[in-house]
Amino acid sequence: MMSERVNISSGAPWEPIAGYCRAVRVGQFIEVAGTTAVDAEGNFHGEGDVVAQTQFVLEKIQNAIEQAGGAMSDVVRTRIFVTSKENMMEVAKVHGDFFRDILPVSTGVEVSSLVDERLLVEIEASAIISSDS
Repeated sequence: MMSERVNISSGAPWEPIAGYCRAVRVGQFIEVAGTTAVDAEGNFHGEGDVVAQTQFVLEKIQNAIEQAGGAMSDVVRTRIFVTSKENMMEVAKVHGDFFRDILPVSTGVEVSSLVDERLLVEIEASAIISSDS
């Protein structure tokens, strides 16, 4: 039996252009695309403030996971990309606010840039729903 695929769109205009969506659920698995502090209308949030950007990003990820029928407690992996390793501890603290009791595996990587110079952090997430809901 094949698991149904559910695509979760953020409504961003570039999703159909690039051929992707915010999140995909197949069976118990949810994958959330690299997520930045830009809303569906293209507005940047927390410009120059990595803490505000990280908060916005993780709330956006939480919304996508919940739309897919999961919860943040289902997250098993995050991947964090920062444009400056000096920002990693601040990003990690916000990540801890969301995941301190969940403890997913996590990777932090410094990258030379993201798709826009105003973006300081991008995060991906993978979740496995413990009971197929």
